[in-house]
Amino acid sequence: QVQLVESGGGLVQAGGSLRPSCAASGSIFRLNAMGWYRQAPGKQRELVATMTSIGRTQYADSVKGRFTISRDNAKNTVYLQMNSLKPEDTAVYYCNAHVVQYTTTDGYRSLEVWGQGTLVTVSS
Repeated sequence: QVQLVESGGGLVQAGGSLRPSCAASGSIFRLNAMGWYRQAPGKQRELVATMTSIGRTQYADSVKGRFTISRDNAKNTVYLQMNSLKPEDTAVYYCNAHVVQYTTTDGYRSLEVWGQGTLVTVSS
């Protein structure tokens, strides 16, 4: 079992900042890409930012220059620094991780894991 536990969402005024974090725990041999997605009411889930294990990043155009993704591989944790927040950033933010597990009986196994989501609300 692998779990992703998010924290750090909340209510903030437009122009403010938040820094949610997501910690992975459980049976993990290796963490590959980790990232953040979001889903606003009535909309599909969309990519916000991802980072590979060697630090390559990808951002949605709507957050470039305002959001920064980072990770602490020793802690299996990914962060999302969100600055200059706008009301349109309001959404449930989900952590995502691509995990490799290893067992002597089954060998290597890859799986994708999602967190439970953390609500970010930006007031105007």
